[in-house]
Amino acid sequence: MKYSSDKVLERLQKLHPKKIDLSLDRMMGLLEKLDHPERKLPPVIHVAGTNGKGSTVAYLRAILEAAGFSVHVYSSPHLVRFAERIRLAGKLIDEDQLLESLLHCEEINGDTPITYFEITTAIAFRAFANSPADVVLLEVGLGGRLDATNVIDQPLATIITPVSVDHEQFLGADLGGIAFEKAGIAKKAVPLIMAEQKKPAAAAIMDHARKVGAKTCDWSVERTVSGFDYHDSKGHLSLPLPALYGPHQITNAGLAIACLRHQNRFDIKPADFARGVTTASWPARLQNITASRYGKILPTGSELWLDGGHNPAAGQILGRFFSKRDTRPLYLICGMMAGKDTKGFLKPLKEHTARIYGIEVIGENCQSPDKIVDMAEQVGIKASTAASVEDTLHAISDRKSVRVLICGSLYLAGYILAQNDLLPA
Repeated sequence: MKYSSDKVLERLQKLHPKKIDLSLDRMMGLLEKLDHPERKLPPVIHVAGTNGKGSTVAYLRAILEAAGFSVHVYSSPHLVRFAERIRLAGKLIDEDQLLESLLHCEEINGDTPITYFEITTAIAFRAFANSPADVVLLEVGLGGRLDATNVIDQPLATIITPVSVDHEQFLGADLGGIAFEKAGIAKKAVPLIMAEQKKPAAAAIMDHARKVGAKTCDWSVERTVSGFDYHDSKGHLSLPLPALYGPHQITNAGLAIACLRHQNRFDIKPADFARGVTTASWPARLQNITASRYGKILPTGSELWLDGGHNPAAGQILGRFFSKRDTRPLYLICGMMAGKDTKGFLKPLKEHTARIYGIEVIGENCQSPDKIVDMAEQVGIKASTAASVEDTLHAISDRKSVRVLICGSLYLAGYILAQNDLLPA
């Protein structure tokens, strides 16, 4: 479905020759023209990292809303429609308000070069400043230090989720260097909540935190028979299992809990934490879509899963999740964007996968199905190309009950959600 805002968004993409050009100068110039909406926001929680940003933000939102607070959210990329990036007091921005804000910022900016992410981030700030709420959850787009979101001088708290190698063309392949970029959101006297990191990443983050005077804290989570325990210097909580699938979600929930326990603005009760972790929702991250139109193609007793993860760390998460004992074979339908580490993504899934079907991500700069097959075979997984997801599901449907994972790209995930009327709301 096409929206009126889509035409404006297409024009905005042409304002800069590069899709990504990390710098704060253009962003600050536009915000000045807009009378600095970033200075008129409710308290901000700023979230950076490689994996788990969206899930952590989902837990933050669910917990805060369980405690009765209204929450703005800025996240990226969107899956189906741009409005998913801007949530105003709990609801996606409506089309009329989005269109008005787009047109206003387009007029104010004129022909001045600015990237798509920069101008749309400014649009989000303007929408947040013009709509009442108690808190803003602000997700970094890429990196942190030079990301367009890093114009908030004094956030309420900052979070860094697990850091791994991704977007090498922009951030390089050195884990310590990548972590340094992520740590750029840390601010003096502001709580910095960090996930468990590999040593080079942890060292870089802690070194930067000390230099700027950020307030770090120790916390931990531990799986229990009925849920998980959270521990920090303030005490502990015994909580039910998170709503989102995967063993890593306990860590993501713990990050959100640690952040909210170490900020000084909002009173969050144990019952709010429990309700929040069990009601959080985040589409296309180990999302069970068995009940969808595509899921009904498969034999009775089958499962259909959707995940937009696309780097080696995401592959490890999926590998752990699908390693649980199950007699049903696992088939992967995989589409990957150009430049992604396909072998690194697929390797952790080798032991659990019967076959991979390589497909094209329609309309995107993606790897060819033949290349995906080649990478899979180099890893040691049987593979073949396929014309489409739906054709592949029909081909698999002549087998006994199976598990199928559609994976490798958020663009692909968005297409699947749209085809199955599972629009994020």
